[in-house]
Amino acid sequence: MQLDEIIKDFLDYCSVEKSYSYKTLESYKLALFQFREYLTAEFNYITNINEVEFCHLRPYLGWLHNKRYSNKSLRIKISALKSFFKFAYKRNYINKNPASNLPVPRCEKKLPSFLLKNEIENILSSINPNTPEGARDLALIELLYGSGLRISEALKLNITDINKLQSFIKVNGKGKKQRIVPIGKKAMEAINHYLILRCQLQKNDNTIALFLTKKGVRLNPVTAYRIIHNTMLSNTEAPQKSPHVLRHTFATHLLDNGADIQSVSEMLGHESLSTTQIYTHLSVERLKETYKKSHPKA
Repeated sequence: MQLDEIIKDFLDYCSVEKSYSYKTLESYKLALFQFREYLTAEFNYITNINEVEFCHLRPYLGWLHNKRYSNKSLRIKISALKSFFKFAYKRNYINKNPASNLPVPRCEKKLPSFLLKNEIENILSSINPNTPEGARDLALIELLYGSGLRISEALKLNITDINKLQSFIKVNGKGKKQRIVPIGKKAMEAINHYLILRCQLQKNDNTIALFLTKKGVRLNPVTAYRIIHNTMLSNTEAPQKSPHVLRHTFATHLLDNGADIQSVSEMLGHESLSTTQIYTHLSVERLKETYKKSHPKA
């Protein structure tokens, strides 16, 4: 089969069956089409996936290294290739997986950025909640900080996913795994206020998406990212200004205030406790920093 056909099948599989985020899908798409263009330029006779062998993949790694990509970018590109060929092999498009032995560069784990409590307050107080868009933005940011959702999870929410009476939401996470996450008092107040003004954004009575644009359609990741980035820009000195920083902040503040790691892991929707443990390291680093600044003999 032609490479283009299988790339399309693979991306559909990642979107529909694996429920990968928009960002991951775009990264995989870019990586696979970059690989296809490399094959065309270096081996113009290769158009069929069965013609691809390890001897074509190895020099491609060298080509990527010469482009001076970061380890993180290389990891994404190679992971995309390995997942693609694994998919093709499992679907019997190929008889042998040429990417099974491709080495994936190790990526240094950096402590995630997070916001201080006063920065959160500055961000929230900078939003005008008296307009439909302002009420929406406030509800979204309160929810991301108050419940630790991924931005993709928050944007998938429907009105029916919110249980006002018991103050929790039903979240559809990675790999279509559902979880129940509590909503804090402030976030619930912001959502209730937004729902009153939401009708001014709604163009169709059948629309059940929680967060809407001016055109009355579901808010998309690119627009949501821009809204949050711009809101953070003048209200925090954090190096990263993205929706995911709010998720990091949620976890860090919970652990700082004595929450147990198992509960935090469940609320975040982590498959492994080890994924959550980076936040415990972050809390320890903060304690060390506080000690150094405050203790006379530190």
